[in-house]
Amino acid sequence: MSASGSKAKELEVRRIGEVVWEISRQGEMRVPGRIFASEDLMADIRSDPALEQVANVACLPGIVGAALAMPDIHWGYGFPIGGVAAVDLEDGVISPGGVGYDINCGVRLAATGLCRQDIEKKIEPLADALFAAIPCGVGAHGAIRALSVKEEKRLVERGAAWAVEQGFGDAEDLLHAEEKGCLAGADADALSDTALERGRSQVGTLGSGNHFLEVDVIDEIYDREGAAKLGLSMDQVVVIIHSGSRGLGYQVCDDFLKLMVKAMARCGIRLPDRQLACAPIRSPEGESYLAAMRCAANYAWANRQVMFALAARAFEQALEISPRDLKMRLIYDVCHNIAKFEDHEIDGKTMRVCVHRKGATRAFGPGHPELGIYREMGQPVLIPGDMGRYSFLLLGREEAMRQTFGSTCHGAGRVMSRAQAKKQARSIDLHATLRERGVTARYRGFATIAEEMPYAYKDVAQVVDVMERAGVSGKVARFKPLAVIKG
Repeated sequence: MSASGSKAKELEVRRIGEVVWEISRQGEMRVPGRIFASEDLMADIRSDPALEQVANVACLPGIVGAALAMPDIHWGYGFPIGGVAAVDLEDGVISPGGVGYDINCGVRLAATGLCRQDIEKKIEPLADALFAAIPCGVGAHGAIRALSVKEEKRLVERGAAWAVEQGFGDAEDLLHAEEKGCLAGADADALSDTALERGRSQVGTLGSGNHFLEVDVIDEIYDREGAAKLGLSMDQVVVIIHSGSRGLGYQVCDDFLKLMVKAMARCGIRLPDRQLACAPIRSPEGESYLAAMRCAANYAWANRQVMFALAARAFEQALEISPRDLKMRLIYDVCHNIAKFEDHEIDGKTMRVCVHRKGATRAFGPGHPELGIYREMGQPVLIPGDMGRYSFLLLGREEAMRQTFGSTCHGAGRVMSRAQAKKQARSIDLHATLRERGVTARYRGFATIAEEMPYAYKDVAQVVDVMERAGVSGKVARFKPLAVIKG
């Protein structure tokens, strides 16, 4: 089975639950494939080559349970975006395609002490201030001074804590981030000189593609108790930052894909798609990739921490208010593209596995020991939508541990390629379209805004609804965008 999608319609897919579908084991598959989707979403997924990619992932050595796909699934490199796979640590492999090029692309949600009426007449200057404070676009740099190699190596091993040490936010922020904003086991010596060079001047920058910074207001609350515990209320102003590890993370993926091809040949690993290039977790290549990937993940957490602080300063400047009046605080920071060692129950036994999440969000339920201050309520889950509609805050539920290796969706999921979106945009006044929806946009180039317009994505409400119906994650609040900053 190749990534071409030519055989996707031949796969046997059957419904096994209200919103759960299964690809039975066939050919070289070691486990079944499992897709979470409503009937309407599944109608589109059936013709997407991403379905074939689910079956391909099920062929990975050491994979356990099932190869999973979230309802925002769409075609990606090797793994589908929206794919989850857990592999045994002894016999399993690590695949860069199961993490993606933008390592730890993730989302950060911050609340403020402001309400809609505090900013609605100042949206234009606020958007200008944010656009000026946080560089965006391809190759963006210059948010803070370029780092020395020694300092950058310290950053990639310390993560968000490095940013706090430099005066961007405070130590309390670290308690509100997945892994406290730093993956253990990062080793800067695993990074190539090219990766380090690409990352030296990009800390605190947004990037391009689907990355964004939004100023939103809460326009719907579904779980009043959960919202109250998080200090959230109707009409409150919040900030969402979506970005990742920039050029450094991309280079890590690119560097190791080449090494993985050689490792597969040496180890006799055969897979249906060369984009699934992998190496045994316990091999030199596997261990080196994990060390480098963790560095990139830590870079992404530091990057978002710096942008979080820069955004707060921009608010204060544009609105002429003090930090005490702004009251900006971090709710949570989650990553989407990552591979982590976790304990999960497999066939009645607790196993240590490596969970690949590519375009999927961790969603541990209440009581999980790794959740720290959120242990009682479950992990906050941040699901951004397209820039013209809405985004959601959810909480992980216990069922996630049984069904999805503690994972849920990560966004709306594309229904149109970037090229298709840009072509369609030629006949649309994009700026006016956003204005009609009450959204002020600042962006670096027409191409970026065109490929990310609302019509290019599924309705994220449908995606979120699937995971709630599956019992995996439950809605807490909905956010409506007022201002969007793009590359």
